[in-house]
Amino acid sequence: MADLLQTLDDVQAKAAPLEERLQDPALAKSPKKFARVAKELAALRPLLKARERFVKVLAEIANTREMLQDDDAELREMAQGEHETLAAEKEQLEEEIRDLLIPQDPNDEKDVILEVRGGAGGDEAALFAGDLYRMYARYAEEQGWKLEVLSSNETGTGGMKEIVCNIRGERVYSRLKLESGVHRVQRVPVTESQGRIHTSTATVAVLPEAEEMDLEIEQKDLRVDVFRASGPGGQSVNTTDSAVRITHVPTGVVVQCQDEKSQHKNKARALKILRSRIYEAEQARLNEERAGERRAQVGTGDRSERIRTYNFPQSRITDHRAGLTLHSLETTLDGDLSELLDGLAAWYRSQLEPDL
Repeated sequence: MADLLQTLDDVQAKAAPLEERLQDPALAKSPKKFARVAKELAALRPLLKARERFVKVLAEIANTREMLQDDDAELREMAQGEHETLAAEKEQLEEEIRDLLIPQDPNDEKDVILEVRGGAGGDEAALFAGDLYRMYARYAEEQGWKLEVLSSNETGTGGMKEIVCNIRGERVYSRLKLESGVHRVQRVPVTESQGRIHTSTATVAVLPEAEEMDLEIEQKDLRVDVFRASGPGGQSVNTTDSAVRITHVPTGVVVQCQDEKSQHKNKARALKILRSRIYEAEQARLNEERAGERRAQVGTGDRSERIRTYNFPQSRITDHRAGLTLHSLETTLDGDLSELLDGLAAWYRSQLEPDL
């Protein structure tokens, strides 16, 4: 409890100078800085209110303990009842405070750029990537989110070499951020005549959509190339140079879009993806510096790297990070992700709980 009180005192000490800065007329002249300080203070207010209640309850508990030593039996009985009530309130407050101390991801409210790509396994990997995309698309529809395909590269067999889409809605990133990584499938391919189980992979990347206010990109840092779009097998699908490839020279990030017939629309889509990729990479770098831990990366798509396995013969899904296994593969791939995502969220929350 002493550690918890010390932590709350540290929060109060952190809030005091922020409150002073908000009263500074000079800060009001800079709306961006003012908004940043106000947002930081607003994030601390729930803890400040909890601290006020906690300190008050501790004082009342100390008072009832003194009353329990009184010679008056009736007074002791009354004090005992109050003490039990206060002890229960203290326990509840401690739980609430621990929850409030869990670091909040500033990107949780953001929309996302979802990227799904076939990994190891050839055509079967591309088919699996298509299955994963449809799973997320159906879940997005169920949640009332809006999904827009920004870029896609389909195979002749109906699979997806890659597909990039924008999903907008309430707390999309918060819900989908743990989907990033290598997904492994074990099943008998449609093309396999002897019924042997194959293992293939697909990679998923969930990037918080970055707005211009989140990340400023200088035009001088961009190299834009235009060319004619083409379909599967090199078949021409456009007679004008509408496809766009944008390279962010400082980071080497490259994005290509060709789905739209308009060069302007393809460029706008490519910039949206580019901004989110650079933003996510910068967030990962900052998180690593601040926390001293590496964030889980998507990886190369090799079979040995995976966050989750989809086993068709046993209708089983296993998330290897949370140690979570569900026997509902068909319904999950059909978009019913709630149980899986809820289980992952509980695991993730347990990893962040402060050790006090």
